[in-house]
Amino acid sequence: MELRNIAIIAHVDHGKTTLVDAMLRQTGTFAAHQQVVERVMDSMDLEREKGITIMAKVASVTVEGTRINIVDTPGHADFGGEVERSLHIVDGALLLVDASEGPLPQTRYVLHKALHLGLPVVVCLNKVDRKDARPKEVLDEVYELFFDLDAAEHQIEFPVVYANAKEGRAGPQADKLGDDLKLLFERIIATVPAPTHDPEHPLQIIVSNLDADPYVGRLAIGRVRHGEVTDGQNVVVLGEREPGPAQRISKLMTPSGLGWAPSDKAEAGDIVAIAGLGDVLVGETIADPTDARALPVLRVDQPSLHMEFGVNTSPLAGRDGKYLTGRHLKARLERETLGNVSIRVQQTAQPDVYEVQGRGELQLAVLIEQMRREGYELQVSKPEVITREENGKTLEPVEDVTIDVPEEFIGVVTEQLSLRKGRMASLANHQTGWVRLEFRVPARGLLGFRSQMLTDTKGTAILHHVFAGYEPWMGDIRHRLTGVLVADRAGNTTGYALDQLQERGELFVGPGTEVYQGMVVGENARQEDIDVNPTREKQKTNIRSAMADEAIRLVPPRPMSLEQALEFIASDELVELTPGSIRLRKRYLDPTVRKREARKR
Repeated sequence: MELRNIAIIAHVDHGKTTLVDAMLRQTGTFAAHQQVVERVMDSMDLEREKGITIMAKVASVTVEGTRINIVDTPGHADFGGEVERSLHIVDGALLLVDASEGPLPQTRYVLHKALHLGLPVVVCLNKVDRKDARPKEVLDEVYELFFDLDAAEHQIEFPVVYANAKEGRAGPQADKLGDDLKLLFERIIATVPAPTHDPEHPLQIIVSNLDADPYVGRLAIGRVRHGEVTDGQNVVVLGEREPGPAQRISKLMTPSGLGWAPSDKAEAGDIVAIAGLGDVLVGETIADPTDARALPVLRVDQPSLHMEFGVNTSPLAGRDGKYLTGRHLKARLERETLGNVSIRVQQTAQPDVYEVQGRGELQLAVLIEQMRREGYELQVSKPEVITREENGKTLEPVEDVTIDVPEEFIGVVTEQLSLRKGRMASLANHQTGWVRLEFRVPARGLLGFRSQMLTDTKGTAILHHVFAGYEPWMGDIRHRLTGVLVADRAGNTTGYALDQLQERGELFVGPGTEVYQGMVVGENARQEDIDVNPTREKQKTNIRSAMADEAIRLVPPRPMSLEQALEFIASDELVELTPGSIRLRKRYLDPTVRKREARKR
């Protein structure tokens, strides 16, 4: 049977996972009686909620005697570690572009990786049924993108397919769609080459991902580069560390539909999952012990942000979490680094606090949310950029930012980004009432910008950004122009106290909420922080007054999501996270200690 390995490249929400659904259905992967949810490749709860792909996955379909392994890669640059590993196990790529929005930054990011590896590309313009679809202009933009990325001549001469993934239809023209995806499968088989290998070369498998099975333990997922591997075979693991003794493969599996099926043998080009190699790491080579040859260790882009993860030390700690200690926290972070090569963990001077480095806010927020749902309690600091020193100069990470916004908000968006040291690169007006702005902005200038932008543009702006490199330090940036209201004692909040406090700013808590000294209960309208008493009750007397029966009218508190909390906090504040709640607090709960530390800074 012929074999093709292909990765799907697309920006967030361009229909990638929906297209995979249609491919699986039309190739008979699902039985006629089988109940199938939509977006089957988004298997994690977080992926379904956020509408993004976080973990790269493999599916397999068979079309007219050819087996196609489909690798569904993340579309967000924060998960670039997943992207790079996925592209190392395929022979071609399917570039999926929204026929209205056109190529966006994350499309550019992943496509650049694919072109750099020399992969041939099939272009599919999706959502041609949209009322605002502009397939001709978008195809021109795709050609421009290939030229900008210095694509090779054979890569620029790509085949184009038009599709409506939701209905599972594809065709040679936007107005000539077939009844199925037959044309898309034909173009993939014709464009993507079959895997090649040296028949005389010994076994080599590059490990691109790790997974866990409750029955057989750790799974090493990768592609057989040369040779063949059999179930029960003895192999050796090679990497930057000293090679260990030979180990026996306890279970060999290959992709089948959406899962893995046991297999007796896999040949060069096959994607496999191997159990029994207890200490294997991402990027290492599985080889024949009689002729062990290592492949180059897989490298990924370096992290650009870091945060502190610590044990929850608030007075309310231990109420609803299952894993509370530093030992639990350390074990969970170490487990994350085993399969996620773009996450780094380092011990700090404090015993129960760890520095976690990642590619972006979203990646770190997803890790935190996963830990919350698993039952961990922790507290995290504000994300900060990782700088470099070169030739005596401090360099900081910068991002290419694309913003789609209605015309009337151009001024406010430009003003906000200029305050954050942003430089405009281009402005494009498609004569639809919307404008596309492109900026080069320091990564720290984007911390907290998204929520501010949505407020300024009444929730209409759409922002995308991708790592662009390092540039000289651009000076101080003021992130938050307001202070906070900090509880000065423990207790339960009262409507009477909150009614008095809401004149000072916006509240984060409602009446009846348990608070503690040092907990942030609201945002002050002025720049300074204020210690307040949100638990004060109305004094009862036997003297009647005109104000006695005045109704209390509280403005509803502003609930904070995890991403909003990380954007909001200042450097002297933390976000306290438990399975049931998200709270904001000062790093030092005692006001006397806070003032002393502020004087030191």
